[in-house]
Amino acid sequence: MTTAPARTDLYPTRGVGEVTTPRQDPVVWSAPGAPGPIAAEELTGFERDGFLTVDQLIGPDEVALYRAELERLTTDPAVRADERSIIEPMSQDVRSVFEVHRISEIFAGLVRDERVVGRARQILGSDVYVHQSRINVKPGFGASGFYWHSDFETWHAEDGLPNMRAVSVSIALTENFDTNGGLMIMPGSHRIFLGCAGETPEDNYKRSLQMQDAGTPSHAALTEMADEHGIKLFTGGPGSATWFDCNCMHGSGDNITPYPRSNVFIVFNSVENEAVEPFAAPAPRPGFIGARDFTPVR
Repeated sequence: MTTAPARTDLYPTRGVGEVTTPRQDPVVWSAPGAPGPIAAEELTGFERDGFLTVDQLIGPDEVALYRAELERLTTDPAVRADERSIIEPMSQDVRSVFEVHRISEIFAGLVRDERVVGRARQILGSDVYVHQSRINVKPGFGASGFYWHSDFETWHAEDGLPNMRAVSVSIALTENFDTNGGLMIMPGSHRIFLGCAGETPEDNYKRSLQMQDAGTPSHAALTEMADEHGIKLFTGGPGSATWFDCNCMHGSGDNITPYPRSNVFIVFNSVENEAVEPFAAPAPRPGFIGARDFTPVR
């Protein structure tokens, strides 16, 4: 009788207590001077801070097209009833629709756009596939935020991504003011992995997509990280975009203004970093949240 060799877990999490681990992976995986839409100085900033911004990734006509498609999807009763739609607990409005690149050819085209996927390939140094896509709707007057977290902590624990070789882009479809619940990141926080305390409940995704619990850092850890790294709040007009590393500590506040905040969110993962069995969960999350189809974007 033989036993399978134990696999290496570079980033332990969901244990008895919090634990910090220095990053074991590169931030930018491509070789210096590799071709792509990101300038060398921007890549240097991304490696240092964990993010980069593009003031106008898509133009006004494209913004109008994607906003119309977002409106169509979020008001379609069939989409609302689909498990890929997440409903705001208080208002019962649609909060997010996942896997939009599979249910909408318009958003599938955005994923394939070289301005989008080209930056992902340049950062990750390989072909990429979509680990997750969604549209986020943050209407005014009470839409709730997302508490501080590292996406990689969840993707490692619950989806089985072995390494930090994924990158996200948030493309604004409405104005991002400093008051309507915008994205906040702790610059430089991507260089330390914070393993969180506590086991992962079964089917945790059903709760965490509305209100996070498992994988949430302690107040003490967040205070220490904020003191060290500071907090950057992202603002910008429709068509602007923010790229950020999978391990950035980030979150967003509630939106109690009259002004909605909607965006397209796409996660690209390297084809050389395919998801395996979860490192700290009973079973993988559904494929519409954490893809198990590793077909490269073409």
